[in-house]
Amino acid sequence: MPVEIKFNSKDKNFIEWLGTIKPFQKLDKKELKAIGKILKKYEFEPDEIVIREGEMGSTAYIVAEGQFTLEIMERLIKSFIPTDFFGEIALIDTRPRMGTVRAMTRGSLLMLDGKDLEKEGVVPVQAAMKLYHAFARMVASYMRETSGLYNEMDVLLIQDGGCAPGYNPVTAFLTEHLEKAGRKVYISAEGFKSVVSNHTQDYRRLIHNPDLYRELEQVPGVIFAPPLREARGADFRTERYPEFKEEKNQQMAAANIIARQIKVLVGIGGNGTFAGIKGLSKLLPETIQIFFIPVTIDSDIFGTDCIGEYTGVEVGAEKIRSYMADARTHKRFYFIEMMGARGGYHALHSCLGAGAHLAVLPSSNHDLARIITAIQQRDSAVIVVAEGYKQKERQEQKYTGNAAEFFRDELLASGLKPHRRIVCEGYSRDIRGAAPNNLDIMLAQRMARKLTSMVQSGQSKKMPAVLSGRESSIDFDDIRTDNSVESGLASLANRFG
Repeated sequence: MPVEIKFNSKDKNFIEWLGTIKPFQKLDKKELKAIGKILKKYEFEPDEIVIREGEMGSTAYIVAEGQFTLEIMERLIKSFIPTDFFGEIALIDTRPRMGTVRAMTRGSLLMLDGKDLEKEGVVPVQAAMKLYHAFARMVASYMRETSGLYNEMDVLLIQDGGCAPGYNPVTAFLTEHLEKAGRKVYISAEGFKSVVSNHTQDYRRLIHNPDLYRELEQVPGVIFAPPLREARGADFRTERYPEFKEEKNQQMAAANIIARQIKVLVGIGGNGTFAGIKGLSKLLPETIQIFFIPVTIDSDIFGTDCIGEYTGVEVGAEKIRSYMADARTHKRFYFIEMMGARGGYHALHSCLGAGAHLAVLPSSNHDLARIITAIQQRDSAVIVVAEGYKQKERQEQKYTGNAAEFFRDELLASGLKPHRRIVCEGYSRDIRGAAPNNLDIMLAQRMARKLTSMVQSGQSKKMPAVLSGRESSIDFDDIRTDNSVESGLASLANRFG
């Protein structure tokens, strides 16, 4: 708990120091002394919370000693040092705190409670008016900067589709490389949906340079990008937006992009996001440079490694290993549904990495009789089934189970008489939220750098690609989104023989 400590609010040096701090710079010495009387000083130990994100508050703080940090959504955003003033919005609008402030070192804060400013006879009316005018100017400046900041946007990033490890890292690295190249980077708050909606709050300004961030941090929507480098999830996407397939919405988005004078448009995601960006590219003038970066666990963009696929396989293989250990221990047969709607890349490579007994892919046509014979001769096994296995057939049959259950039922209908318990596990979505591993983070850096060089050289309608360690680019017209798997690898993932 913070400890209140006494201090001499009448001290001459203190009054002079107080007058240097916003928003007290317009107050005379008499008014500063009045403010000094209502200030309270607290000492904080390292890691002690000052204010917590989401809680209500009516107090602002001045850093007297030590260092304090601001965290938003568990990310370190900035540090406060002596003479810094924070929490000022709470003095004029009691609302949930936008972030968490904690002590980085042992330090002390002067607390100003907005309720004390309103007590009659405590603070001179003239001094209170000056303060509230100062607060109003600060809020007005936030609004002016917000309005103007998004009227004209240079580079706009759009993320969409299912979550995958690497969305946030590539966003951070694009911000870094493009900003160093002299560009200003923005991102839609919720993918294509935000571009169609097109309100100011539908966009965010991403900043890499800490000095520039300190100048604009008070503007709503301004985000410090470096903490995204290793962050899980995708902070700026929508849970899919099928309405964007409608021509009227694409035309509206194109008109909004033109109106905001966007010069570079970058789509980030899988095959659905690429379809949206390619559709937009046909409605936009040639003066707007357009690019795409693949982030997809199932590697459904042909001709390049895709950000997210390395983490996906690593985490997927580890999950399979756990099932294999349980299967051996309890003598069970596991049928596990895994990602793989078309080619089945994720299911196949996870199966191979873990050494599971069989991978059943969307294109698989296994001899069920041989598989049944192999199962009957074993006490345990783990079979990986891609989510896209016989998807059309399942839909036609109105089958309500998952792909793993469908394959199990095929075996049962073909004569399988299980002598051990069969357990079917549905697709596990926690893989989407896995922490991106080093390979995906490096791939994100390389693609961000490559895209920046393409922007600088005036290219457009291309995707940076990295394959077998070599960097290149692929024209939009040559991008394939039906990535298949090698037949040799598919046969390798059949340990039943």
